[in-house]
Amino acid sequence: MSKILCIGEALIDMICTDKGRSLKDGESFLKKPGGAPTNVAAAIAALGGQVELAAKVGVDPFGQHLVEVMKDFGVDTRYMLRDTNHFTTFAFVSLMENGERDFYFNRGADGHLSKADIELIDLDQTSLIHFGSATGFLPGPLQTAYRYLLQQARARNIYVSFDPNYRHLLFRDNTASFVEQSWYFLTQCDFFKVSDEEALLLTGADTLEDAAQQLLEKTKAVFAITLGKEGTLLGRDGKTSIISSIAINPVDTTGAGDAFVGAVLYQLTQKAGQEHNQEEWEQVIGNANKAGARTCEYLGAMEAFKHLNNDIFK
Repeated sequence: MSKILCIGEALIDMICTDKGRSLKDGESFLKKPGGAPTNVAAAIAALGGQVELAAKVGVDPFGQHLVEVMKDFGVDTRYMLRDTNHFTTFAFVSLMENGERDFYFNRGADGHLSKADIELIDLDQTSLIHFGSATGFLPGPLQTAYRYLLQQARARNIYVSFDPNYRHLLFRDNTASFVEQSWYFLTQCDFFKVSDEEALLLTGADTLEDAAQQLLEKTKAVFAITLGKEGTLLGRDGKTSIISSIAINPVDTTGAGDAFVGAVLYQLTQKAGQEHNQEEWEQVIGNANKAGARTCEYLGAMEAFKHLNNDIFK
């Protein structure tokens, strides 16, 4: 079985359960393990894939919780490093009555995963590396480690997957930097997933059709633009097609995109080193749509991933 390596943040989401109240006024919070690449790794493991997570957490109860959660899913945690100098990263969020999110990011250990840490990773058995963390584009050691690992992947001819995971609350004052760094990865990777909003942001296009055309012309990758309940736009070999999803009664959309990516990567490694034709790619995306949709039927990404297995592909 081919091994997948995910890199990026592992953090704790503190979700205010006092609906409509700001973080300043909120009193009740729900602790949830999170971080996009952490979610993707959990989804891959839940489906039966062999996956490692490269991330840094603190030497504190929350870091230990993250490591234990990943181990319970079957993720190889040897590269989930413990930082004695920095606390585990927290993201506090509250949904306001007007639909806006009150957000505060208390960055700690995740941003200190360094190039020196990456140099310790054995890539000999790795067939695919997934970069899926907006925090990897924030200034600091992780940013350098991200670029270095991409260079190593390209030098070794390792398949590269990328999900920009744009978070406006992290880049509202420097969107241009996020776009520039994303394009560096878009032009280097073999597969990428973006949301419809990200496709418009990254290309500056006015319509999704124009955005998809730019991505076809400027990248060599196979790509997926997720469209929510409308399915997914698949871009490949100069053409696009829409792959439909399945009807569900959504409970919580958290982690749906990460489940989608995890399902794509799991399937790709079942046929590692072999090219997929159009029909096979449409099946891969169709199955990933099912994984993303099913995730929305449960409250919380990690809870949803407990219910992921190969049966959803039938």
